[in-house]
Amino acid sequence: MTQSILSATTEVFNQSPPFEDVDLFTLDRSLAEAVAVNGGEGARAELADFGRHWGSAAMAQRGRIANENTPKLRTFDARGFRRDEVEFHPAYHELMAHSAHAGIHNSTWNEKGEAAGGASEVVRGARFFMAAQVECGHLCPITMTRAAVGALSVDPALRAKVMPVLGTRSYDPTFAPWWTKRGMTMGMGMTEKQGGTDVRANITRAIRDGDAYRITGHKWFMSAPMCDAFLVLAQAEGGLTCFFMPRFTPDGAVNGLHFQRLKDKLGNRSNASSEVVFDNAYALRLGEEGRGVPTIIQMVSLTRQDCALGSAGLMRSGLAHALNHTRHRSVFQKHLADQPLMKSVLADMALHVEASTALVMRLCRSFDRAAAEKAEASYMRLLTPVVKYWICKSAPSLLYEAMECLGGNGYVEDGILARHFREAPVNAIWEGSGNVMCLDVLRALSREADAAADVLRSLVDQTKGLPGVVEAVGFIAKAFRQPDAERIARLAVEKLALVAAAAALNEVSPKHAELFAATRLAVDHGNLYGAVDLTDNDIRGLLDRALPA
Repeated sequence: MTQSILSATTEVFNQSPPFEDVDLFTLDRSLAEAVAVNGGEGARAELADFGRHWGSAAMAQRGRIANENTPKLRTFDARGFRRDEVEFHPAYHELMAHSAHAGIHNSTWNEKGEAAGGASEVVRGARFFMAAQVECGHLCPITMTRAAVGALSVDPALRAKVMPVLGTRSYDPTFAPWWTKRGMTMGMGMTEKQGGTDVRANITRAIRDGDAYRITGHKWFMSAPMCDAFLVLAQAEGGLTCFFMPRFTPDGAVNGLHFQRLKDKLGNRSNASSEVVFDNAYALRLGEEGRGVPTIIQMVSLTRQDCALGSAGLMRSGLAHALNHTRHRSVFQKHLADQPLMKSVLADMALHVEASTALVMRLCRSFDRAAAEKAEASYMRLLTPVVKYWICKSAPSLLYEAMECLGGNGYVEDGILARHFREAPVNAIWEGSGNVMCLDVLRALSREADAAADVLRSLVDQTKGLPGVVEAVGFIAKAFRQPDAERIARLAVEKLALVAAAAALNEVSPKHAELFAATRLAVDHGNLYGAVDLTDNDIRGLLDRALPA
């Protein structure tokens, strides 16, 4: 029987299978080896289980649905009572439950809220890295909940009350007082419309009310408004102060957090971000009056770490989807992945992703060891803004390149890359934009010049023999000593990030560390991916390592 013209033209062929039902850990040799090098070898089996679960088609579907069905603000109930409640699609709650069950929100703390020790930061960082490849929006409250415990350390009594609920691996989305729940999440509100980066421009007011405070003000951005409690900054009599603000007052009434609207964001659409008015809202002081910034900064360092982890995970996902597509898609009688130009692009992307992965895992190691090792504490303080700057700002361009590898299929909403691309800019903006990161590096250098010099010397030792490192470190040292260092801070911070990435990668894969240094430090790398000279053997090694054929 002759095939109809219609059936012949609607036949689907020369398309790649979905990159689903895969092991996000075992397939990613760069991640697995970076975890092992940085102390997490003992968690290999549990991370592989996590990678298989989060790499499943079911989890991918949850991520898609949660972003297609965005949160809704319910300001009033049916009888006209103020509720200020945010509703989410069940897929979002499922993602939150899976992340909570894995302890991504609290596994770096023990039941008392103290650092868990061991390689808990590295292992938890690997989980976050993989979860970000599936859905980033729900990770915002996960990040803030984990980080809030750092700030709570200034008030051991309050922390002791909160940890029995925050320390569970249960997710409880019910709108109820936090002390009645099986588990809780925490958010924060610092940004005001007259001063975002400049938190000292804060004009929200806090008036003492017995042992508590009453807060009145307006926050331009309040992240994750469905959380059970928030850390907020407000001006008390003694100056800018940090407060713990629950959604319910001690008598069980809804607290005076009046959400004006949910922000209509470019990406991060599964997550709610709000504008809020505090109307005589109940809050407890966290730390001393006037010590708001030092208190909240303990939370900020941890959230910046997650920004870098999330962006690195997004880049890894973009690379994996590009490789999966180009290995199945044929053009001019050859698979795309076998075309010389495409091979150069993919290998260059793979080299960048491998270096980024090694660097974020190395940063996690410094968080694990900072309390016990002075050198690791110095590395953590100096390199956290450096790593966030470089990784978060490089993610959008790599994800665009991954989209182009897929062509039109990468640009449409049926696939994940359009969502990844929309998501990519946010981590460079949240918790301090690029310029803020560079200024933080300058501040760290001025306050701890000797410790910073030790970190630079250590990086030189760890990259001995790699091309271009000595010259790069010389430029960095000279640039930061200049009276007008701020003028060229971005260039110096980027070079510092490249040296740190080469050092981290040298522990994982010395051959690829040499390639990275040769193409990023010894010569001026082209502005676009693929504008690099790699041998066929180098290309083959990078791509086989990035995703086994």
